[in-house]
Parts: sequence; C-alpha cells; structure tokens
Amino acid sequence: MSRLDELRRIADLVGIQTRHVDALGVWHEPGEQTLAALITAFGLPADPLQAAEQLAEEANAAPFGLSPVHIIAQEAPDPTLCLRLPPGENSVEWHCRFEDGSEASGRSDGATLHLHAPLPPGYHRLSLNAAGEVAEIELIVAPASCHLPDALEPGRHSWGLTAQLYGLRSGGDWGIGDFTDLAWLARAAGRLGAATVGINPLHALFAAEPRHFSPYSPSSRAWLNFLYIDVTAASGFADDWAADAVASPAAIAGARAAELVDYPAVAALKRPVLEALFRRFQAQDVDNPLRIAFQEFQLAGGAALADFAVFEALHEHFTHQAMPFSWHSWPAPMRDPRSAEVAEFARARADRVDFFQWLQWEADRQLAAAAAAGREAGLALGLYRDLAVGVDPHGADAWADPELIAPGAAIGAPPDPLSRAGQNWGLAPINPVRLRRRRFAPLVAALRANMRHAGILRIDHVMGLRRLYCIPAGMPATAGAYVNYPFDDVLRLVALESHRQNCAIVGEDLGTVPDGFRDTMRAANALSYRVFVFERRGDAGFVPPGDYPPLAAASAATHDLATLKGFWLGHDIEWRQRLGLYPDDAAAATEIAERRRDRHLLLEALAAEGLLARERFGEFLAEDAVVYTFELGEAIHVFLARSRARLMLVQLEDVIGEIEQPNLPGTSDSHPNWRRRLSMRIEEVLGGRDMAELAARVGAARRQRPPETITE
Repeated sequence: MSRLDELRRIADLVGIQTRHVDALGVWHEPGEQTLAALITAFGLPADPLQAAEQLAEEANAAPFGLSPVHIIAQEAPDPTLCLRLPPGENSVEWHCRFEDGSEASGRSDGATLHLHAPLPPGYHRLSLNAAGEVAEIELIVAPASCHLPDALEPGRHSWGLTAQLYGLRSGGDWGIGDFTDLAWLARAAGRLGAATVGINPLHALFAAEPRHFSPYSPSSRAWLNFLYIDVTAASGFADDWAADAVASPAAIAGARAAELVDYPAVAALKRPVLEALFRRFQAQDVDNPLRIAFQEFQLAGGAALADFAVFEALHEHFTHQAMPFSWHSWPAPMRDPRSAEVAEFARARADRVDFFQWLQWEADRQLAAAAAAGREAGLALGLYRDLAVGVDPHGADAWADPELIAPGAAIGAPPDPLSRAGQNWGLAPINPVRLRRRRFAPLVAALRANMRHAGILRIDHVMGLRRLYCIPAGMPATAGAYVNYPFDDVLRLVALESHRQNCAIVGEDLGTVPDGFRDTMRAANALSYRVFVFERRGDAGFVPPGDYPPLAAASAATHDLATLKGFWLGHDIEWRQRLGLYPDDAAAATEIAERRRDRHLLLEALAAEGLLARERFGEFLAEDAVVYTFELGEAIHVFLARSRARLMLVQLEDVIGEIEQPNLPGTSDSHPNWRRRLSMRIEEVLGGRDMAELAARVGAARRQRPPETITE
C-alpha cells in the first residue's frame, strides 16, 4: 500500500473526505501533502502507521467500548447502547442520574444495554459496572426536530426587519449602533406588524484592538461585543454626570456624523466612560441590587466567563507592550490558560478581570432590555440572532481551549463562480476528533449563548454541522479537503437546545450544499435560507412565490450580496471591476451581460404576479441608464411576501434604497467591509411614509396565507 493510500485510510477514520466536487462541477482528490497536514492538525502523528496505532489504542482503551458521550433519540421506543463487555462477563449493572436529580438503575444481560423508555430529554450521567470495570459517560437524550413557535407553524406567514447593528444611525449614537438603538428598532418594528428583528453576529471581538471588527471573525462566540453598549444607558450613568467629563461633545458629534464606523475612534470614546462607570460601580455598597446582580452573573458565567476576561486582560497587557496581535506570540506560560503564571496574572490584575466581566454583564443587560422591548411591542418571534461558523484562531476561545481548535488549518470554501480560486476565511475549525471527547460541550455552550434573548437563531454556513472545507496552513484554497462532523448527533443537539431555549433555527444553506442536506434539515424543522437573487430556474427566470418552500426564510439579499438598488444598477460589478477581482475582462463582460438578462427576468417575474405592467418596463430599462425606484423595490418585496416561505425578511438598507452593501466577499482593506452606516437615522426610517407603506403592503401580502400544497 502506497503512502497516499495509507493516508487515505487514516483520513477515512477521522472524517477527512478523499474526494469532493466543487460548485463548478470539478472533482478534486486531495493530495498527500493536504491529507498529512490535516491529519496532523487533528492531533495525530504524521506517519499513517503511527496514526492508525494511536486510534486503535484509544478505541481499545475506552471502557466498554464507549465514547465519553452518547446521544439517544428521544423518540426511541427501546433506547439501547452496544457494549464491549469484559472477557467472561455477560451482564452489566447500570445507574443513570438524570438532569432533574431523579435516578434509575438496572442490570442488563448481554452486550446490548436496554434503558427504560421514555427517557427525559436533557443531559444525564450513566454509570456502568461489570466485574470491576467501571465507566461513566454523558447520556444526552435529544429530539429529532427543532422548536417551531406559533408564528412559524404551518399556515403562518410572518415577516421581519434585518439590520447591521453597527450601521444603525440615531440621534443618540456615539458613532456606532448600540443596544438602545436595537431596542428602539425592535419597538418600532413590532408596532409596524413585524414578527422579528434580525441582526449581525454580536460576538465579542478584541477589546484591545478595535481595528479587528469583522463580526464573522470573532474572538469568542460565547460573549458580546462591548462596543454595542450604550454608555448613557449603562448602570451608574446619572443625568447629573456629564459624559463630557471623559468624552467631549464635539468628539461624540464627530463620530455620530461620520459616514463610516471608525472603530478605533468609537472605542476611544466609549472605553474611558465605561472605565469611569466601572469605578463608580465598584464604589457602591456590596448589598446594592446591581452589585448583587453582577455577582450572580459572574457565578453563572463560571470558568468560561473568567477565562474570557483573563484573556482580555492579557491581550490588553501585551498590546500595551507593543507585542504582535496573536496570543501565539506571548511568553509560553501565558499561552496556557491553566498555568500558574496566568493564575498569578489574574490575581494581580483582578480589577481588570472584573472590568471585562462587568462589560459582559452590562452588554447582556442591555441586550435583554432590547429583547424585552421588542416582545412588549408585539414581536412574536423576538430577536433573530446570528451565529458565526468559527472563531479567530488568535482570539479568546482558541486561547482558552486550544486543544479543541485544529491548529495549522483554516475554514474556507472550494472554488465557485464568484471565487474561482476558492476562499480562505481564516477561521479555526473545531477538531472533530476532540469534539466528541469533550462531550460536545463547546458546541452546546455556543448555541446557548447565541440563543440567549432570541427567538430565532441563524446558523451561518449551516453545512458546517455536517462538513467543513479545511485548508492546511500555507496552501492555496484549492488544496483543501472537506472534513466530516457527526451530523446526526450535532443536529439533535441543535434541536435539543432549540427546545430548551424556545428558539427556532434558520440554517444559512447557500453555496455548495451536499446532496440530501436540505431534506435532512427540513425534517429537523430548521428553516432554509432562500435569497431572492439565487432562486432561479436556469434561464427560465425567477422562482414564482408559490414555489418557495414553506419551511424557509426568504430574503431579497444578504450582507454579502448587493442591496436591491446595488444589484439593479450593477454597483457590485463596478466594485469588483474597480478592485480587479475578475480574472479577466471577459469574465466581467459575462457578468454584465448576465445582469442585463437578470433585470429583464426580474421584471417578467413581477409582471407575472401583477405587480408591474409590462408596458412600464421601459421606465426601468432606459437605453442610456437603468433606473431604480422605491416602487420597484416595493414590488420585489411584495413578490417575496407572497411566497409560501413562513418567514420573509426586509433589509433596512433596501427600505431606504442604499446602494452599498455591508461586505464585499474577497476583499478586506480595499472595501469598507463591516463599516457601512445607514444614510438615515432609524427614527426617520421607521417613522417615515415609505416604511409605513412597505410594512402595510408586506403585511397584507403575508396575511393572504398562500396554501402549502407543493412538496418542498
């Protein structure tokens, strides 16, 4: 057997695919270098024989042949576990302590352990004993499908608004949208008849380095970005305590008027005020209700919150010493979160650690208030949060749990029509070998954190529950390979947490979708993510509203795509031409021609629905220049609102006719990604005639309740 064949055998054992097809229909077989690098990244020896021996030893060493966690189907009529009994033994005693404190025990004959059905859903501890061999594993009982609230049940057709929180502009902002703005938006949306307000990921970034601001490249997925705190609503900010004691009115006004979010400037404004507020907070009596609430938050956050805060303090410390950005460059003891040196650092700088925990408490408090404001105003589904697919390898999550992250590899995507060289997102993949050893706890923690204060959770690149495209460090994106995850188990965990948190699931299933994946997600009651511009039938045109799948969230666009106005005018194409993102002039010319065709197809789709008369096509397709109007955007939104999709989403950018999109994939510094601010204040947008008219028409179309008669 050749070395490549041996590597392929090991790759199969750990879930690395040895063959895949990209979105262009091209088949790829990862080579020896790719397979060896990924196997090593997952903690196995580079030599395939040694890797095979290590895997075999681990399997043989597992008591009763069991992994540390087993997931049981809640609906199973006869839940069982297959055991490897000690030689000469034919029975095993078992004892299960359920999450609610109740217990059950028994003896099972043979290698199949029969548990008593029905088992309660949740996280339980199962102990086994046979001839002195003992084991304790986590037994997770999980449902097959996710929670569906009334507003997403069959026959219901809700709608919502979406926004980039950082981009909200208001009369009281400090250069960036904040949780008070979110509360205002949620209240206004509820009064307009919306069921939800969707926002970008709120994940914690890097407090000591505000120039790192992509919400999809977080330091931690479990904690919040402190820049969204409204300092004037923070605990201790009294009316008689002027902010200009720390931040000048002129500086605040300058940040508020800026066209783009200037993250360093915003941090320079907010951070000193928050520092001062924290000092005031510490001076309060220990029996103050807010002090008690903060202590309870610290206790609930436990080691995870402490680790995050210690990382923030360390990162701040080394940033002040002008050390490189990554914790990988710190002194060796400080790279180990359990070292004596880190513990001593945390003790010596306890105030700084407390400060970063206080920021999380304040952010969580304000987010909770925004969610409550929306519910009180009638948002049936509450807030719609977003979970990024991975974390920055230089951030808090990777530092606190380095064994969970696969070093030397990054998440990305294989070649597709928009990126023929593939994509490297620079995010750290979770090590699938260690994920099960850790009883899936990190995944569960991320789900819980992002379902908090939300009624819907959008999982970015949801195909990552089944597989991730991983690229070894130093190799081009075309040299990656797909890595499989225990999809059935992971999906049941998502379903379990969805029920426990009363939070529906939307899976962002755009891009290269594996065969059968959408069917599996639909069976699990997870909404598909359908974007208008992608819903086509080849050259036949756009999918009519009646043919959208019911279990879906339909949107005109996303943060990675052109706004409706930008799409219609070809502004995204202009950007890619300007930045040289096309491989050649022919590729650009092809997309320009396709966009010209798309405009005609779009008008035909609107005409077929009676939303636009054909004799008016010329108004929008003038010979000298195409024209985009509010009327055209409204017609597109009503088209989507007539769809069978149970949730329909309206971007605030499209309400006011913005031409610029939040993010242009394939760019970084050359395009102001994640910095775009709305050109109007939300008070003007949500209180304006255009928004009221659009909400009325979308709401009326949603209430028509088209029948769910077509097989999805």
